[in-house]
Amino acid sequence: MNKTVSETIRMITEIKGIISGKQELEIVIAPSFVSLHPAEIAAQGTPIQIAAQNVFHEENGPFTGEVSAAMLADVGCRYVIVGHSERRELFGETDQVVNKKIRSILENELGPLLCIGESAVQREQGKAFEVVENQMREGLRGVSEVDASQVIIAYEPVWAIGTGETATPQVAQEVHHFLREKLAIIFRKDVSQKIRLVYGGSVNKENIKEMMTQPDIDGVLVGAASLETKSFLDIIYYNE
Repeated sequence: MNKTVSETIRMITEIKGIISGKQELEIVIAPSFVSLHPAEIAAQGTPIQIAAQNVFHEENGPFTGEVSAAMLADVGCRYVIVGHSERRELFGETDQVVNKKIRSILENELGPLLCIGESAVQREQGKAFEVVENQMREGLRGVSEVDASQVIIAYEPVWAIGTGETATPQVAQEVHHFLREKLAIIFRKDVSQKIRLVYGGSVNKENIKEMMTQPDIDGVLVGAASLETKSFLDIIYYNE
């Protein structure tokens, strides 16, 4: 819950002025609901695509205050974030709720970005792999092999979100490799290679380069460092 409409447009304008002509980049920005349509207009003609931070699983009806996947598609969204730890912890979203959202997103030809991750206590108890596997399996329940390639999975250890702590690249890679192997069982090996696995959790210019050298880390989901143009661009251009 950051940035007004005008602040969102200003940041996208700043970014697109610098990335102009860099069509090989794939950048997704997820502003608040009220900024989605203005952001989509501001990003036209650039590699920037727009994501929503949340969705409701029903198509329409008496659900005051909720937003459907069809509405998000209509304003130009390409992706939708689901299952973020804040939604799970603060708003009580279960794996079953997340699964309903993912299926609705796919039915509307959008890409779900499924967030999974263990807490500090769960990691200390040796349950990290069990937790992330269960969240992933339940989130993807009923998803076809055809639709699976549209899914992005974000490993976001809860203990590293907004804390300044981050998993080491080796720890992140270990979890990503584990998830990739499980995806090959849930679907097929060739399907698992099409599903992008991204890391989130205090990503910044200091750790981005080593993260991106890991074989099973396909990208990053950026939190606080995405709120300022310079720090976000430092991550985008980590290899230059």
